Amino acid sequence: MSDNSTFNRLEQQTWNLETWLKYLESIHPSNIELGLDRVAQVFKNLNISFSDKTVVTVAGTNGKGTTCAFIEEALLFKNQSVAVFSSPHLIDYRERVRIKGKMLPEMNHCLSFLQVEVARKDIALTYFEFGTLAALCLIAQSNADFIVLEVGLGGRLDAVNIINPNVAVITSIGLDHQDWLGDTREKIAIEKAGIFRTNIDVVIGELDPPKTLIDEVKRIQVKAYWQSKDFKYSVDNNCFYWDDSIHNYQHISKPMIPAQNVSTGLKVLSLLGQTYNDDQLSQIISKTKLMGRKHIVQSAPTVLLDVAHNPQATALLANDIMDLELDYDRVIAVVAMLADKDIKASLAPMMDIVSSWNCADLDVPRGASANLIASHLTSNKKVVNFTSVLEAYKSALNVAQQGDLVVVFGSFFTVAEILNLKGYSLIEEA
Repeated sequence: MSDNSTFNRLEQQTWNLETWLKYLESIHPSNIELGLDRVAQVFKNLNISFSDKTVVTVAGTNGKGTTCAFIEEALLFKNQSVAVFSSPHLIDYRERVRIKGKMLPEMNHCLSFLQVEVARKDIALTYFEFGTLAALCLIAQSNADFIVLEVGLGGRLDAVNIINPNVAVITSIGLDHQDWLGDTREKIAIEKAGIFRTNIDVVIGELDPPKTLIDEVKRIQVKAYWQSKDFKYSVDNNCFYWDDSIHNYQHISKPMIPAQNVSTGLKVLSLLGQTYNDDQLSQIISKTKLMGRKHIVQSAPTVLLDVAHNPQATALLANDIMDLELDYDRVIAVVAMLADKDIKASLAPMMDIVSSWNCADLDVPRGASANLIASHLTSNKKVVNFTSVLEAYKSALNVAQQGDLVVVFGSFFTVAEILNLKGYSLIEEA
């Protein structure tokens, strides 16, 4: 190591989390660079192994975060030691790693970044790759028995895929990240199936799997369990029902997270040998919530936050709004999106239920302008453009009456603005 490198390491030992995150953003010219060779080499240098742990890897277009959260909550209920890696975060970078349901202090993250920095030598890593490796360091140090890993993008070439899972999960397959994953569900399904390993258990939560996914299951020779075939769920009024011919749950409390993801998570738990009675499952479901997912933060008028940012997710959001127990006089939408999303198709499911639109510029790299978003809206609804999410949100609150619903959606960045405004914070581990 050169004298200059030694000096840099000494300096980096004093860095706080904010400084590290700025550094991660500066060391690679691209946010995304698919491929596993570089990240696998650094992982090898870190000398980490999860071979004696039970690893669940969760991929999918939508529903990954809530599926991971449900599995986590159910394992914690049984006093199991569980670690979770998920992304992106909403408010605090430390949300990305949860150990026994809690975040870790900043210092832990800083030390793990330093570990990766030393191990990578001259290997270039993207922000996500660096963060994934640091998260794996933290999880290894936790010595958790169960490890739940959310795949960031795709599957086959995502940094998380350097880890061999005991159980692989695909929650859903929709159109998103087409520039990287392909422009059809059939192509995207092949990328998602990249997390499979021969002879492992695989849980498919997607209700309408493309033929290419079925073909990959056969080609890789996994033991697959399919939603609506090998395990089923239904929702009736305020109750949730589920069975897989081994377990049967009746009259369970209706979940706040998507029922499809609860069903998928239950099959994973069944494969992990975890069983519950109806009362226990109701408790677990009532406790499973995730910021920014069907997240009501205010009443009279009701304010609903959702990170939905692709056609599949906004269709689910539209159904959720129609299924909510209250009948709203008006639905006022606050929307801001990234320019590389399919804006027109993402807005389409909301058209019939939204009474008026507040479109906002999204002030982040790749952020779309309010004008671009508005250009995809029909002219028979009121559309107002704003230069910021907060301006659009405050305007919506000013005109909203007690019986109205203000729904904020379109991006993690969009929802994060409102959560920060309302002072949301997470509790770190003592």
